Amino acid sequence: MPNDSPNSRFLPHVTVATIIEQDGKYLMVEENADNQTVLNQPAGHLEKNETLPEAAIRETLEETGWQVELTGVLSTSLYTSPSNGISYYRTTFIANALRDTQRTLDPAIVRALWLSTEEIKSHPSPPRSPLVLQDINKHQRGVSFSLDLMG
Repeated sequence: MPNDSPNSRFLPHVTVATIIEQDGKYLMVEENADNQTVLNQPAGHLEKNETLPEAAIRETLEETGWQVELTGVLSTSLYTSPSNGISYYRTTFIANALRDTQRTLDPAIVRALWLSTEEIKSHPSPPRSPLVLQDINKHQRGVSFSLDLMG
């Protein structure tokens, strides 16, 4: 649980996510989290000595098997999970799918799949967080910022 003492520092977990759309479908993952299967964009934690773009490319490959090319930044979000009280600072990237490597996926990933927005909304597995649909809605509105934001 987070430390709520007056002298505690706020230290959110730094994460990345990637929006990949092709032919009207988004690359999504079904993953096991908090003892249930949920739907998410490829996403994960930043590792030591890694840039945010590097993390997004790595996480996408590890969770979906797809190599991608980042084309823009969609958003940054601060989200506190009601299930564990942890705050996440997430940068979401936009990418193009290049090649499916057919590699073995991370152990928590059930499968990667391409879904339309309607299929995502009606999927039997719930979104991992409200950020999933928020980011898809932003992408569909054409929100995109230059990768130059990353330095």
